[in-house]
Amino acid sequence: MKAFECLEHITTAGERWDTLAWRYYGDASLLSPIIEANPALDISITLASGQLILIPLLDSAEIETITSSADLPPWKR
Repeated sequence: MKAFECLEHITTAGERWDTLAWRYYGDASLLSPIIEANPALDISITLASGQLILIPLLDSAEIETITSSADLPPWKR
């Protein structure tokens, strides 16, 4: 696995992947880097309270790459 810089976030009851993306990146659609950084966690609608979530630090170029490829089908990404 590639090493990356990240923040640590402890979840509270009712938090979701998209709300974490909004909080840290300002865009709820950028949840995939957070999910990919936490492969041991279940991808459920809401997160359990007290879970440690790694939030990758993304620069503007990485965000642009993610958002520009989001509309492409998976085989073209």
